[in-house]
Amino acid sequence: MPGDPYDTPAMRQFTAFKREHPGCVLFFRMGDFYELFGDDAVMVSKALGLTLTERTKGMPMAGVPYHQLETYLRRAIDRGFRVAVADQVQDPREAKGVVERAVTRVVTPGTLVDESLLDSSEACAVAAISLEEQTADAAIADLSTGAVELRSGTPEEVADALSARGVRELIHGGDDDAVPRLRSLLAPDATALTAGDPTAFDARRAPELVMKRYGVQTLDGFGLDASDPVLGPLAALLEYLARTQAVDAAPLDDAPTSGSEFATQRRTLAHLRPPTRASEEGLCVLDAVSRRALEVERVIRAEPGTGAMEGALLGIFLEPRDGSGSVVRTPMGRRLLRARLLAPLADVDAIRGRQDEVAVMLEDTRLAAAVGGHLGGIQDVERIAGRIALGRATPRDLVALARSCEAAAGLCAEVHGARPLSAIESRLRESLVEAAPLAGSIAALCVDEAPATLRQGGLIRDGVDAELDEARALQRDAGEWLADYQARLDEAHDLPGMKVGFNKVFGYYIELPAAQARRAPDAFTRKQTLKNAERYITPELKTFEEKVSTAEARALARERELFQRLLLEAAGCVRELQSLASAVAALDVSAGLAEKARRRGWVRPEVVDRPVLEIEAGRHPVLDETLGDRFVPNGVSLGGSDAHLSLITGPNMAGKSTFIRQVALLAVLASAGGFVPAERATIGVCDRIFTRVGADDALHRGQSTFMVEMAETAAILNGATPRSLVILDEIGRGTSTLDGLSLAWAIAERLGEPGAPRALFATHYHELTELAERDPASVKNLHVAARVWRDEIVFLHEIKPGAAEGSYGVHVAKLAGIPASVTDRASEILESLRVEHAQLSGQQARTPAPPGSGDQMALFTEFVPHPAVDRLRELKLDALSPLEAFDELRRLLDLAERAE
Repeated sequence: MPGDPYDTPAMRQFTAFKREHPGCVLFFRMGDFYELFGDDAVMVSKALGLTLTERTKGMPMAGVPYHQLETYLRRAIDRGFRVAVADQVQDPREAKGVVERAVTRVVTPGTLVDESLLDSSEACAVAAISLEEQTADAAIADLSTGAVELRSGTPEEVADALSARGVRELIHGGDDDAVPRLRSLLAPDATALTAGDPTAFDARRAPELVMKRYGVQTLDGFGLDASDPVLGPLAALLEYLARTQAVDAAPLDDAPTSGSEFATQRRTLAHLRPPTRASEEGLCVLDAVSRRALEVERVIRAEPGTGAMEGALLGIFLEPRDGSGSVVRTPMGRRLLRARLLAPLADVDAIRGRQDEVAVMLEDTRLAAAVGGHLGGIQDVERIAGRIALGRATPRDLVALARSCEAAAGLCAEVHGARPLSAIESRLRESLVEAAPLAGSIAALCVDEAPATLRQGGLIRDGVDAELDEARALQRDAGEWLADYQARLDEAHDLPGMKVGFNKVFGYYIELPAAQARRAPDAFTRKQTLKNAERYITPELKTFEEKVSTAEARALARERELFQRLLLEAAGCVRELQSLASAVAALDVSAGLAEKARRRGWVRPEVVDRPVLEIEAGRHPVLDETLGDRFVPNGVSLGGSDAHLSLITGPNMAGKSTFIRQVALLAVLASAGGFVPAERATIGVCDRIFTRVGADDALHRGQSTFMVEMAETAAILNGATPRSLVILDEIGRGTSTLDGLSLAWAIAERLGEPGAPRALFATHYHELTELAERDPASVKNLHVAARVWRDEIVFLHEIKPGAAEGSYGVHVAKLAGIPASVTDRASEILESLRVEHAQLSGQQARTPAPPGSGDQMALFTEFVPHPAVDRLRELKLDALSPLEAFDELRRLLDLAERAE
């Protein structure tokens, strides 16, 4: 309608793009800015702190400078926006009407590929899921690296896999009813939910879509058939990636420099690897609960001013507090170490193979130093390869790629002859067959210090391309050429007043005084008449003028052309670059684990295929790093000829939780192929490591703290095998004493049965310690030593045989700062309760009968109310006469008989 601010050619482009990308805010390139309009401008300006203005009355507008786009994209994604980027793909000087634009990419939480938007140590994945009542199928892709994985199982198992793979965005079929259920399966706010194209999930279309995207005629090579239910999520995921990366858009190889530099690059999904079906066979499974409780990847509650990784197991390798720097030197290595710690091995031979790789790097310090030097020169080859395929590569990416290939060649030469590293060497050598020539081409054409972008050129060396050299020479040497041209004209013509000049209005010219104009050569064409002179142009000068006036544009266009040739050559080597990155990562992790072992005095654990766990003088790997010599080592023995269940008692703050976590973390390190902080260790492979530690609720699922505790314990009891390792801390504390003690006792009994897993059970229920007396072959007691000195508790942090004398809760309360009046009163109450407990218990049995005996559980007698006892407590004996006392005795007897 007339006066509508959106009814202009540019705004019609904007609204069309908005319709094509619902749910996205649109960054719309206009000149030197990316502009936002309407509701997008209002929302984003508030979230990012942009100035909100108006384009015309009634149209809100906000913008960011084009050269700061990546900065604002990162901030927008962090605040939950999905962003479509529309670039100019036509030179405005050539446009007849509105400048042609196109959406060149859609940036979402799970599809980040640019270096500035990613954390090099973390995975960034997107997944698509098909959810049924009892089953789920999912396809997971890390767009930045090309990894594609398929998962099937229960909804809980698949959700756990999504968490472990770093999925930040989950595509579903658009069913609104599924959203609440998906949200209940996922950690709150950890994963963005996006409605995908329902037709892409259609099982009838899925096989065709998958084959189209992978360019194959059959699914047999992927180990899939057309009826596999996982094909629906895989097809939906591939279609989503194609749409967000605009891979079906026509190549824009002739796009001008005024548009996005990435608009000139071909966009494909060629770097996506064939999908692999994930299997837990051969792996030690760490579920999301255990990963979080053990703080493998990040701490649960980070201290202010620290990162989430500081204090976690992964952090001691990547961000050690001593400032020594990461022992793993490449981004690929950091991501691989994360993956290995989150998914350790359960295969003895595979673990020992990794240990051999670490051992050779630990024993040969010269080799380790040489390998470390080469690794330091290798950039993120894996993600650079991804950006090349996706059309997002920068000049610096190419130069970094060449340097990395050169360093990888040196790495290959260094590890030659080291038998444990022969497989890695072979992969490096095979990859370099294709990658090395590419690196040579890049090094020959590109300067050593590449510009961040091609907006101003400066990537290609001088002297390697005649056309580029000519354009650059014209920019630099125009004055010299003009002087030379004048000299040639002077020599050819007897015109002493002739001169060659230039002005911004008329360009280049040859000027003759009016008196000599009659003698102008025929090749001179009159261009301008002045009062006392005539100005001319010649074909040669005009040609020169055209060359000079377009020299900058031609130089930049030629650099882009040469850049494109290098990108095309690199695109043909994506698979080899990915293989190269994989080999480098494996070597980097082995070198890093060896370096950590060298610095901290870690030892190689003996890994065996028996359900045993023996550790001498073990240390918590994180606290050993932060506390050093102040940390008290402790050992443990589970399974084999020893009991497989240890009950650990002792006061709060004494170190029970630290100890059981320490044992689990050493098992994780050993299963990942690393060395461990201990004097000696024998660790039987674990098929799963279960952990129930802490007191968290799950309000997003409607579960209380105690419900979460019971659900996690149920998963342990139902899923643990003799090859598992179980870590339990304070089971049963979230409900009443009777309920909690009953549950803790029954759970401990179950874990003490023959064939149960190796388990450490930390508890304040001292009654449980009597299980060890009944079945010492399966259950034993350990305690954390503490001493009371002058009414003050002293923690010794030593794990010793036997049960603790008490919980020392009042003493710990004093340390926490509870007022003295409160702790003194608590001591009085505690003493009173002890006396009453002793009076009521008498000589009665204090332990429950064995399961199936049918006897009453006398352990709880002191807690059972009895009318005779209540009546007895009310009596005032000093006020009773002998006859009244006799009557009361008869009443008590009557009450006792009736209660039976």
